[in-house]
Amino acid sequence: MAQKGIINNSKVDPNKILPMTYLWARQHYKDGVANNWTPEEVSMQRDIEQWKSPNVLTPTERRLILWNLGFFSTAESLTANNLVLAVYKHVTNPECRQYLLRQAYEEAVHTDTFIYCCDSLGLDPEHMYSMYETVPTIKQKDEFVVKMTTSLFDPNFTTDTIEDIRTFLHDLIGYYVIMEGIFFYAGFAMMLALKRQDKMVGIGEQFEYIMRDESVHLAFGCDLINTIKAENPAIWTQEFQDEIVELIQHAVILEKQYALDACPQGLLGINAEQFCEYVEYIADRRLERIDLPKVYGKKNPFPWLSQATDLSKEKNFFETRVTEYQTAGSLEWD
Repeated sequence: MAQKGIINNSKVDPNKILPMTYLWARQHYKDGVANNWTPEEVSMQRDIEQWKSPNVLTPTERRLILWNLGFFSTAESLTANNLVLAVYKHVTNPECRQYLLRQAYEEAVHTDTFIYCCDSLGLDPEHMYSMYETVPTIKQKDEFVVKMTTSLFDPNFTTDTIEDIRTFLHDLIGYYVIMEGIFFYAGFAMMLALKRQDKMVGIGEQFEYIMRDESVHLAFGCDLINTIKAENPAIWTQEFQDEIVELIQHAVILEKQYALDACPQGLLGINAEQFCEYVEYIADRRLERIDLPKVYGKKNPFPWLSQATDLSKEKNFFETRVTEYQTAGSLEWD
């Protein structure tokens, strides 16, 4: 099956980026550049003081912090490996590849962020970086995504047939929609809820920046998925759509289990069930973004999250280095 579109395109020179075909990919690249940051821009001094104090953080809050740092510290590496070793190979369009390189850099920044956080707090790296093997609900999420994206790592895999393209799309949905679009968001909500209480604000600020980056990743991923669907309509059968909905429903179950496990007692003013409602709300947004029907019909229990990730936010110069974000198009922060 000859390919003339966005993937496996033998008709396009991947080194010739002009003229561009997919201008949305170029816009996502610009949005990523507008969001540029590094973890060292954020002071961790108050976080260190609060972490060392016996009276500031409750045992529940300490558990929440450790679990989220433990999950994200390896999850970011997992997403980077998917991107660099698998997705880039098959997405041959040059402007999309330029964005993928930008995203790969951002994943490296995120990985560095958790090194910075763990080092600052003096956490045991062996403990933190083995949670994906020792904590059941973290392990289940990672194994689910690895299983969903296995075909991408097969050196003999191609996108030459309708079935192959369907498999590739299945794995892209696992990577972008489920991993980055659902599995990250309960953790974002927890850490930003803690920041609202003026606790661990340095880590919370870095989670805000990561969430902004992930929103652009998700927007690019969904545009990529929808373009592949539009260029290969035969792959988007009702049976395949039903399969994707079931996969997303299963992902929601895993993320809700993680939310209840990581924060069983909730936080001040927020109960654990609200984190689960937020996961369902997010899942509906993801389903709609790839033209599938909503399943849960939940309202956003945390409308303040949109405010927490406002791109035009400025920092007090004497608190931390000024980081001025440009307006990045019509991005969706939740």
